[in-house]
Amino acid sequence: MKGDKRKMKDNKFVSYLKDNPIVVLLVIVSLIVGFTTKNFFSWGNFNNLVSNTAVRFIIALGVSGCLITKGTDLSAGRQVGLAACLAGILCQRGDYGSRLFPNLPEMNMWLVLLIVVVLGALIGLLNGTIISQLKVPPFITTLGTQTIVYGACLVLTDAQPIGGFQKAYTSFVSGKFGSNNGFQIPYLLIIAALFGAFFWVLYNQMRHGKYMYAIGGNEVAAEVSGVNTKKTLMLIYMTAGIMYAVAGWLLAAKSGGASSGMGQGYELEAIAGCTIGGVSTTGGIGKVSGVLVGVLVFELLKIVLQFLGVNPYYNFIVQGIVIVVAVALDIRKNIQKK
Repeated sequence: MKGDKRKMKDNKFVSYLKDNPIVVLLVIVSLIVGFTTKNFFSWGNFNNLVSNTAVRFIIALGVSGCLITKGTDLSAGRQVGLAACLAGILCQRGDYGSRLFPNLPEMNMWLVLLIVVVLGALIGLLNGTIISQLKVPPFITTLGTQTIVYGACLVLTDAQPIGGFQKAYTSFVSGKFGSNNGFQIPYLLIIAALFGAFFWVLYNQMRHGKYMYAIGGNEVAAEVSGVNTKKTLMLIYMTAGIMYAVAGWLLAAKSGGASSGMGQGYELEAIAGCTIGGVSTTGGIGKVSGVLVGVLVFELLKIVLQFLGVNPYYNFIVQGIVIVVAVALDIRKNIQKK
């Protein structure tokens, strides 16, 4: 019995390596760079990796539900940017000389979080309603929303940078557990872990997750089986909007400032992370653990390129290649299974 269990584990491991060549390749490259360059394996680099991964992971969790149902969300990055700018404006200190709206009272950061979450939920609900009720393809719907949200952000900020945040706001997001001279756990890691646990329960233990996978497998069959596909899709995109809002709130404080350009391209990174982590673009397949691995590996790629001294402009080329290859491998893998 023990031998059979060991064989099953070995087979699963080998199968994972075969199904996720990009993950394997990027991990190997990261290890090589880590052992051949200074300060790669350092607490500073670890904290940088964790902080960047945490925010991107939260965004990717929102995108994952859209992908699992054969959709997408191209408005994710701009929604993050709008939430970051709104949070930044509302969390500016009362004594800051360059406040965007001088007559606004200084607001509690938790109230601000609630405000941006409500806004994110409304934008997500709008996306979900257009997709489910009007039957507009998710690509077109979210492309239009992306432009609308970006325009609204420009109007709100007048394209001006936003700074002067309350100390409580920035200190909370950049805070860490542990001693100053030893091991530390960033608050962002804990926040991301909590959201990851919630989504694991949502996808694996709750009816909403079962409906989501059913829609991704075959929407018509799911509807015939009694699944309220319209309601489920609306909830999926609304949940995604909430995640983008939370990520924007965190990102503004983490960066110490915000601007209308913040969040640009984050939707592509999220889609890439999901795809690398095994969320299929053909629908019905995807795990929270896979999303985490995909986002983590994609962030590792960025750090590796920095340590190799690659021109930052080439980073986008490399990331684009990884995205195309990941999607191509995903499609090929699913065709072979069929």
